Amino acid sequence: MTTYTARPVDSAVLKELRTTDDAGRLLSSFTDEEGGVPLRCCLRRSEPGERIALVSYAPLRRWAAETGAHPGAYDEQGPVFIHAEECAGPAAGDGHPFAHAHRTVRRYSADGHILGGELVPGLDDNAFRDAFDDPSVALVHVRAVEYGCFLYEVRRPPA
Repeated sequence: MTTYTARPVDSAVLKELRTTDDAGRLLSSFTDEEGGVPLRCCLRRSEPGERIALVSYAPLRRWAAETGAHPGAYDEQGPVFIHAEECAGPAAGDGHPFAHAHRTVRRYSADGHILGGELVPGLDDNAFRDAFDDPSVALVHVRAVEYGCFLYEVRRPPA
């Protein structure tokens, strides 16, 4: 049985974003007084008192640079929260982060073009199995329904 892995923002990319984000802005961090913010560096919600930052991130652009894809107009950037300082990343065995809410599973081809999306009531392996049943799907972005924000990506598992 295939297991689908949620991929946080890569640690090398986080290092860049903590200096200058994908919109060219310098990092501006703050103390999260209330907690509950979805962090893309460690794929969990923030806790009260943590130092975090809201940065602009272009997930498809970053993936395309790595794979040689040409997403064209599908390249977009948007806001994501990260820890202001380096963190330990996701805990092992977290399964599908941010799973207990409606999410959009957006599918992309190997050239970075959107192949569609699906609103799912919660995330589990079935949501990703359904997406990757289409052999032309190379990458899936999980997005929040409320604001459309990127949460994390899942790549096609090796054959």
